[in-house]
Amino acid sequence: MTIIEIIVAALVVLAAFMTLSTVVAQWRAPDALTRTNLMGPLVCVAVPALVIAKLVWDWAHVGFDLNDTLRAVIAIAGVWVVASVGSYYLGRSIYGVTVVDNAGEQ
Repeated sequence: MTIIEIIVAALVVLAAFMTLSTVVAQWRAPDALTRTNLMGPLVCVAVPALVIAKLVWDWAHVGFDLNDTLRAVIAIAGVWVVASVGSYYLGRSIYGVTVVDNAGEQ
């Protein structure tokens, strides 16, 4: 194995480990709000690790391509933005359904 193959394999194994740990954590989570918050390792680490692994593989076999690099950076940034906004609104909607406001009752 070359050093590039070792780097790519390590990134893929890292992504697989983060996916497995997220699944186990969500399986054991007590409520929906906690399950929503547990998607962070999967979205913020595993998906970018897979994109970077593909980018490193392409650099090693095809050569450096600025177009692929920019698309990878945009893809990672896009995943982070969409995931953060999506989890925020999902968490707010779950919180709004599960919390009872007792301010009017006295």
